[in-house]
Amino acid sequence: MQENATALGDAISRWEHRPTVQQRTGMRHALSRLLDDLAPETMPKRGAPPPATAVQRFRSPHGCILQGSAGAVSVSWFPAAEQAHEHGELVVIAWRGVVSQPGSAHRARHGATMLAELSLRPVEVEPTVWAWMGADAVVYDGETLAARCRDLLDQPAAADVTTTAGA
Repeated sequence: MQENATALGDAISRWEHRPTVQQRTGMRHALSRLLDDLAPETMPKRGAPPPATAVQRFRSPHGCILQGSAGAVSVSWFPAAEQAHEHGELVVIAWRGVVSQPGSAHRARHGATMLAELSLRPVEVEPTVWAWMGADAVVYDGETLAARCRDLLDQPAAADVTTTAGA
């Protein structure tokens, strides 16, 4: 009888810490705002050539790639399983070279070399306000993280980029 009560108590405590639907929705909105800031989803006009810019922006449902002339920055979202006690992980990687798009048959001749990785977890800083926290406990709001990604793209060979193996 005691074992059943302990097992039930453990199950209840696991459910208490699981993210709510409101939390998951708020976090997904924060992710969408970040990706929209970095690589807005736009529909090209029919027959019009894509605009020539210094930075090419590629968007996918779970991330984006910002490709510059000397390097790139990829931002990828890895959602947690529905049963998990967390929301997932956002991984920002700075690259030297040309990054190929997922599923593309066109690969760069020499590929890209990873320079730095930043692993971030979503954190609710206030009710319905989400930010991104790294393993070093630095918290970025969406605008600050987008600016950090742009800085990484502007300086692909910078030596002061913090490398984080995991969170």
